[in-house]
Amino acid sequence: MKYKAVIFDLDGTLLDTIQDISDSVNAVLRENKYHEFSVDDYKYFVGRGVNELIASVIEKGEIDPLEYPNIKNGYMKEYKIRQRIKTRIYPGIFDLIVELQNLEISVNILSNKPDNQTQEVVEHYFKKIRFNNVYGKKPEFRIKPYPESVLHLINKLKVTKDEVLYVGDTNTDIQTARNAGLKSVGVLWGFRKREELELEGATFIVENPMDILKIILGE
Repeated sequence: MKYKAVIFDLDGTLLDTIQDISDSVNAVLRENKYHEFSVDDYKYFVGRGVNELIASVIEKGEIDPLEYPNIKNGYMKEYKIRQRIKTRIYPGIFDLIVELQNLEISVNILSNKPDNQTQEVVEHYFKKIRFNNVYGKKPEFRIKPYPESVLHLINKLKVTKDEVLYVGDTNTDIQTARNAGLKSVGVLWGFRKREELELEGATFIVENPMDILKIILGE
């Protein structure tokens, strides 16, 4: 097999987290008597980390930028409470990961979600899975689409770039793969649409998790 490792994005790729994220931010907005946003709005606010999420909410809600720390801190507290309420593993993901590991493919997670949140939700939802590496946003790396964290992970895995497949659901993920010199898979069950993934130049676009296994097997 050509590929020896897969790096997965988390939110919108492995886990459907958007309802818990939107509920958490909206709880803070509601408490402060600001306009709340729809789940579909949040699908475009997320993807580049919590700072960009809050910045988007403030900009779109025409909120005083001085409120940024208050809203961010409130979100972090709310999400700590809500992160396990409505979040779900996407159908087919668990079976895909098991199949990849049976093939001795290294399975890894790289998220722009803060590292502590990433570790918590992965530990909760994937109790029976032992990933090779799980990285959230770490202070020593810039967030995706900057490639530093990906390159660090590839070096740690001791594989070549041609042996790694990067899987995600947004333009940020496809940019990340390109910036790191990797082939990319854009998934259609996540937060964004096919047009965005095509425009960004995803190497592959898949509708079903098991389609990723077919790419690995060269089918």
